[in-house]
Amino acid sequence: MTSRIIERSEIPLTPQQEKMIASGWGIDAREKAVVEKIIYLSDGLRIEGYLAYPKQQKENEKFPCIIWNRGGAGAKGMIDSFAARGMFGQLAGWGYVVFASMYRGSLEGEDRIGGEDVNDVLNLIPLADELPFADTTKWGIEGWSRGGLMTYLILQKNYNFKCAVFVGAISDVRMPAKNTPSMTELFKHAFPKEIFEAEMFNRCAVEHADKLAKETNYLLIHGGGDDIISPLQSIEMAKKLSENEINYRLVVLEQGTHYLKNHRNEVAALRKHWYEKYLKD
Repeated sequence: MTSRIIERSEIPLTPQQEKMIASGWGIDAREKAVVEKIIYLSDGLRIEGYLAYPKQQKENEKFPCIIWNRGGAGAKGMIDSFAARGMFGQLAGWGYVVFASMYRGSLEGEDRIGGEDVNDVLNLIPLADELPFADTTKWGIEGWSRGGLMTYLILQKNYNFKCAVFVGAISDVRMPAKNTPSMTELFKHAFPKEIFEAEMFNRCAVEHADKLAKETNYLLIHGGGDDIISPLQSIEMAKKLSENEINYRLVVLEQGTHYLKNHRNEVAALRKHWYEKYLKD
């Protein structure tokens, strides 16, 4: 089998960075995880990403897999190696194999914010076949902000995820595309005026909720004070999930901002419990 992973290297840490990882993401993120920077192939393009997995493994032990989708677009929102070591190390420390794409545009191609770049996420899935410790029968998926948009799009195409986690997620891209200045410029640059409305509609999960994976269990987390992506995005999405008889939990954190920095421990606990409930039980 020809490997889709064409480069991989473990992320090194200085002693000071090791202390910061333990402080920010917990001892297990530092001690129990390996995090690698990878380059893999997607539609013939070289894409940057990350791979994380538990450091200590018993013979023939396999771990459930999680795909993590970043926010932002282009260089904005790109996860650097230090942040990756903490964020994905935390998940791996909980006992999961983690895959994350930085999407096309990271090395080759162009980020289409929910267009062909969705393939860059789907093309992470076969990478698990190259890892003997990956349990390819158990998949979860997670998305923050724009990464939530990507996750909703994935769940319209792939019904094999047992659970999904959304944090500050975009479910109706038309709202931030028109009302948030930074995102307005981003989308106007990406799409010509004559196709703008059609492209926005195609990316709106609230308009296509009937196409979502119905056996997947959805956790929606949003900051009540989020002034970048309104909490109404998750509230309205919860209504759509209910209408389509899809199992979900909605958590709106009082006065929480878009990045939920003051709720880090609470958000981590919610995510950890959701994954344990649906990927380990």
